[in-house]
Amino acid sequence: MDKKKLYELKSKSNQLKPSLNIGKKGLDEQVIEELKKTIKKDRLVKVKVLKTALEDKDIETISNEITEKTSSTLIEIRGYSVTIYR
Repeated sequence: MDKKKLYELKSKSNQLKPSLNIGKKGLDEQVIEELKKTIKKDRLVKVKVLKTALEDKDIETISNEITEKTSSTLIEIRGYSVTIYR
């Protein structure tokens, strides 16, 4: 992905509300399936990672798992929010 497209997606992501929350259960199959449906529909998705999900993993690890399991691209991590694109 080129820098211009990445900048454009980051700009759009600032106005997005989180589509999905990841809680204490973490990235189980239900969350992944829901995320795949949302990505298929919207392409650019913001996910909120709750503090309870961060007890055993950090935000970078969770974001890497999300991108691997959904075949998407990480756009940005801002605080507890992860923005992905496919």
